Amino acid sequence: MERELALEVIRVTELAALAASKWVGRGKKNEADDAATRAMRVMFDSVSVKGTVVIGEGEMDEAPMLYIGEQLGNLQGPEVDVAVDPLEGTNIVAQGLDNAISVLAIANKGNLLHAPDMYMEKLAVGPELVGKVSIADPIEDTVKIAAKTLGKHLNELTVMLLDRERHDSLVKALRKVGVRIKFLSDGDVAGAIAPAMPESGIDLFVGSGGAPEGVLAAAALRCLGGELQGRLMPTNAQEYQRCIDMGVKDPYKVLTMDDMVGKDDVIFAATGVTTGSFLKGVRYLSGERAETHSLVMRAKTKTIRYIQTIHYLPNKPFLNEEEEAEAETKTVVKTEEDLNQL
Repeated sequence: MERELALEVIRVTELAALAASKWVGRGKKNEADDAATRAMRVMFDSVSVKGTVVIGEGEMDEAPMLYIGEQLGNLQGPEVDVAVDPLEGTNIVAQGLDNAISVLAIANKGNLLHAPDMYMEKLAVGPELVGKVSIADPIEDTVKIAAKTLGKHLNELTVMLLDRERHDSLVKALRKVGVRIKFLSDGDVAGAIAPAMPESGIDLFVGSGGAPEGVLAAAALRCLGGELQGRLMPTNAQEYQRCIDMGVKDPYKVLTMDDMVGKDDVIFAATGVTTGSFLKGVRYLSGERAETHSLVMRAKTKTIRYIQTIHYLPNKPFLNEEEEAEAETKTVVKTEEDLNQL
């Protein structure tokens, strides 16, 4: 892949983040997700790739855009696999909380896993623990090995996981050995990346979350020198067959980084929608401007770029169209309410 793509794709996540930010704290997660998704698709049309969505918003009959198998880009560049999550943390945005991001990853064609939309058990670590721990081991053994490798006492080790009832037994086991736990309300792409970000204070990410998000996190960790191990969790015969149909021959095998993102180059990009552990959220400024904070990384070079951008909003046609459409909707609703009162 051309290195210029690293800067091209950040424009895609920036526009998606700007579109989603209009819905922060408004209690409307679907509207926020829809705005981000449409913005990402619009901006992708200007990127010089022949992209195929391998992880998107769903199947063609489930998602009007960014569906699995959809072609993206201007079709004049290299053939690439595309994994997208236009708004990672829809509930976070609806509630005005931290750690919502717009995220995507691209790799040469055939490298990204076609992950079915189901749960995946995950173990994510930073560079110092790569090859030292295994998702197949009991969690008690894993944290002991991690603590010893990192030169920490168990009570100094911090493990992150999603705050879900399905993790109750995992939490009890972690409490028993005495490690610190940091719960995450939503957004397990950011959570899985955290162990590879020194400023996060997180040593491991464990537990189950979405399989597509696992592939996105694996792409980021490839760039950061970390590691994600995964194992799909089909719950019935239909989900098992779904794995087979998407090319996963053994749905219960431990998936390595090579299984999820291949051995070739990967580009990962993310823009903050709301402020989180490693990205600031969209900030509106005077003079019809907005500021975004983004991260773009490339596995081949291990380059990590933080990009702070000031956008002049009147020059963003898509965002202006969005505002006009919302204003029209409000006018229609008001008119209907007036008629009901007559």
